[in-house]
Amino acid sequence: MNIKNFKRLLWVSLGSLIYALAINIFISPHKLLSGGIAGISLLAQYMTNVPSGYWVFILNIPVFILGLKKIDKDFVFFSLVGMLTMSLFLVLTKDISSLISIDDLVMSTVFGAVLSGLGMGIIFRNRASQGGTDIIAVIIRQKNGAKMSTLYFILNGLIVVLGVFATNLKLTLYTVSLMYIKSLVIDKVIEGFDQKKIVMIVTSKAEEVSKKIMTEIGRGTTYLYGEGAYTGEKKKIIYCLLTTKELNNQRFST
Repeated sequence: MNIKNFKRLLWVSLGSLIYALAINIFISPHKLLSGGIAGISLLAQYMTNVPSGYWVFILNIPVFILGLKKIDKDFVFFSLVGMLTMSLFLVLTKDISSLISIDDLVMSTVFGAVLSGLGMGIIFRNRASQGGTDIIAVIIRQKNGAKMSTLYFILNGLIVVLGVFATNLKLTLYTVSLMYIKSLVIDKVIEGFDQKKIVMIVTSKAEEVSKKIMTEIGRGTTYLYGEGAYTGEKKKIIYCLLTTKELNNQRFST
């Protein structure tokens, strides 16, 4: 195994640990739910008292067998790592709420959403998943081209509906809030907190500015050609992608 894949394993494992802590400290003690197989596993835990980590493993077995036949083996392998480490950490940390107890339902919803979203975001960013509905969604998408967001909404919506019967309407509404906050955090982690912006620079020193961007900031540039509507003067327009931090530094100004 090369260094790159070893780092992916470490990141996926870290994401699973963070997710398991979120479940066992904030979500499970208040009988809230999560999305995907983890949510179904929590439902099973509430009804049987068998820790969700075991259910995650059991419910994922047929999903991974199907995934091996239908989708990218690299994604399936690292998703298997994500599923196994999540199952392990859920079992190992199942009693942590006796040491760290948060009685406030609102705080638990918010922090549970942020932490679980952070863990899942780390896993997704490293081209892996926690198995379950993630793999099912990928398979369905390959067949009919459906949007991932639509598939997740449908699959997680079914879990929310089932949650009404397993818990109550109040906790189900908190679960909806948790899932929404978690989705925002996942997007931020996957896309990065310092997103790139398209920048167009009009200057009479296009070559000089372009060279500074490439040498000092390390970003590629492209020339577009424009003409002033009033003066009719032809100019080069520098087109490039910069992060917000790079843009604010304005190191390319002359």
